[in-house]
Amino acid sequence: MVAEKSTETGQRVPLLRVRNLSKRYVQGRWFSRSKFQVTALDDVSLAVYSRSTVALVGESGSGKSTLARCVARLSKPDSGEIWFEDKDLLGLSSAELFAARRQIQLIFQNSAAAMNPRFSAAEVVGEPLCIQERASKQKRRKQALAMMEQVGIPPEWADRSPLEFSGGQRQRLVIARALILRPKLLILDEALSGLDLPIQAQIANLLVNLQASFSLTYLYISHDLRMAGYLADEIAVMQRGKIVESGSVGEVFSHPKHPHTRVLIASIPGWEGSSLS
Repeated sequence: MVAEKSTETGQRVPLLRVRNLSKRYVQGRWFSRSKFQVTALDDVSLAVYSRSTVALVGESGSGKSTLARCVARLSKPDSGEIWFEDKDLLGLSSAELFAARRQIQLIFQNSAAAMNPRFSAAEVVGEPLCIQERASKQKRRKQALAMMEQVGIPPEWADRSPLEFSGGQRQRLVIARALILRPKLLILDEALSGLDLPIQAQIANLLVNLQASFSLTYLYISHDLRMAGYLADEIAVMQRGKIVESGSVGEVFSHPKHPHTRVLIASIPGWEGSSLS
C-alpha cells in the first residue's frame, strides 16, 4: 500500500478534497427571451488520495466535465470548497492560482485539436514552460525531448508538425505537454474517447506506467466503465449532478447499490459479471 501524508492523529489526508460543490448555469430558450436554470453540480463531495486513481463515471450531462473544470479552476462553482493539499483553491489570489495550476493539469478529449499546427512537436510539449517563464529556450527543448521519449515519441520526430502525427501519437504529445510542469494531479476528461480500441489500450498502459514513474494522481472522467475499472482504484458514479455511489472498483462492480450504477454496468458490452481484465 502506498504511504499517504497523514495528520497527527494518523488519518490519511487527500491530495484533493471537494466539499459540497454546486454549480448552476442559466440558459435561454429557442425563439424566446425566457431563461431557465440548469443544475450541473448538486452538493458534490469527493476525495482523491495521492498516487491513486479515482474514476468519475456517468452518462453525458451528468456533471462530470463541470466538476473537472471547477477543480482545474477553469470554471467557478456557485458554492462549496475545493482543497488541494492544504490550499483552498477558491480563495487563492491570481498569482497564487497561477502557481497552483502547475500542479493540476487537465486533458480534454479534443486537447490534441487545440495544438498550434505552426509549432513543432517539441514546441507544443515545451510551451507550458514558456508560459510559466521557466527555463531557457535550450533547456525547454531538452526537457521537451526527454518528456516525448517518456511517452513513446522518438526524439527525432521533435521538429515535425503535430499534423503529421496519428491520433494516438497526438494524444501522447498532449500527455507529454501536461506532464512537462511535473504536476501532482492529472485530470483526464474523456481523454481516451475517439481513439480506436487498440490505441486506447496502449494509452491506458502508458498512463499506468507514467503514474508509477512520476508518482501521479489521476482523476479519470469517462462514460466507459470497463476502462475506468481497469485504470481506477475507486469509482464514483454521477447522475444529474450528484454522486450517487462510490467505492472501490471491486466493490462497485461486484455489489452495485444504486439502480443507475446497475444500469451502467449492465450496459458494458459482453458484461455478465465477468472480470475486468
